[in-house]
Amino acid sequence: MHPVEDIKGTLSTTLHGKRILLGVTGSIAAIDTIHIARDLIRHDADVIPVMTPAATHIIHPDALEFATGHPPITQLTGQVEHVQLCGIVPNPVHLVLLPACTANTISKIAHGIDDTPVTTCVTTALGSHIPILLIPAMHGSMYTNTLVQHNIQTCRNTGIHILEPTLDRTKARPPDRPTITATITRLLTPQTYHDTPLLIIGGATAEPIDDIRILTNRSSGKIAVALAQTAYEHGATIDLWYGNATEPVPPYITHTPFTTTHDLLTLIKKTRPNTYQGIIVCAAIANYIPHPTPGKIPSGKPTLTLTCHPAPNILEALRKKAPTTPIIAFKAETTKANLRRKTQALITRHHLQGAVGNTLTAFGARNTEILILTPKGKPLWKTGTKPELAKEILKTFKPTLT
Repeated sequence: MHPVEDIKGTLSTTLHGKRILLGVTGSIAAIDTIHIARDLIRHDADVIPVMTPAATHIIHPDALEFATGHPPITQLTGQVEHVQLCGIVPNPVHLVLLPACTANTISKIAHGIDDTPVTTCVTTALGSHIPILLIPAMHGSMYTNTLVQHNIQTCRNTGIHILEPTLDRTKARPPDRPTITATITRLLTPQTYHDTPLLIIGGATAEPIDDIRILTNRSSGKIAVALAQTAYEHGATIDLWYGNATEPVPPYITHTPFTTTHDLLTLIKKTRPNTYQGIIVCAAIANYIPHPTPGKIPSGKPTLTLTCHPAPNILEALRKKAPTTPIIAFKAETTKANLRRKTQALITRHHLQGAVGNTLTAFGARNTEILILTPKGKPLWKTGTKPELAKEILKTFKPTLT
């Protein structure tokens, strides 16, 4: 068994059954293709490397064989590898990926020149209508060259997907690896939320007690990030308003930070929530706000009493600004005993299109159980990781949010 099997599917099975042709060209950024291949394999993809002659001077074929479990194709033979992989055959690859594509290879593709194994595979894939993702990587002055830009646009016009590089003064670099992986996943995932604008509000509020202390809760932000990632992969356009939380937000998700309940109210007032096709509120928002003490509360007190007042209701504020927008909210309770009744009451009170109930064991946990309720549907109890539950939530509410 090849060592690649040790990592296959260890992060997710999102790319299970997907065969990806990894085209490696002569950019110095080719050294990153080993890590990109391993990332895709960790999401359960099968990665097949193909190299240009120039690429073999940047990275040794043995390194890519170790990374993928497949010996790289460095020349085409009587086995007609380009047809086996990218032709009109029973089992072609699902995607051709060029994650560090030189100006030379881009220009050849644009003009139909196929004099390397990589360009021949691209030509064949174009004729077979196999998706192609091309990521330019070169010196900055080459990338801004008018002819190179024209050739990139020509590739785009033929249906090739272009992931724009990250630019600085002298270099056009491929974007970060999470963005590359997410873009590939999005291309290979059914677009059930195609271009649907969604707002997700997640994380916790943090209310000041004095100038250095806060009153918050144990919300990790995991479910908000999982919802944002899953919706993005299924084609949605995501805005994430994100509070005090420990789960990092992927770089490809647009997010706006907030701290307090009043910050959230300001966001609602300054934006147009009614422009979203759906809003999911999974944030752990304060019910009570302390009266903050200026400066720092002195230490050494035998007791400390905080005086709080009720926090403004964020769902009410959202519903006022977005009277007809579908809103899905979350309800947390100590135990399951009253969870269904109180989750249903939340739907009724705020005219929601659905709600998700969970107990306090969900906070920060890897696995948890949730209750999914629609206004007229049967209650659905689901157990799993936050990414698994995010898929269940979005699948259940797809008719409502799209």
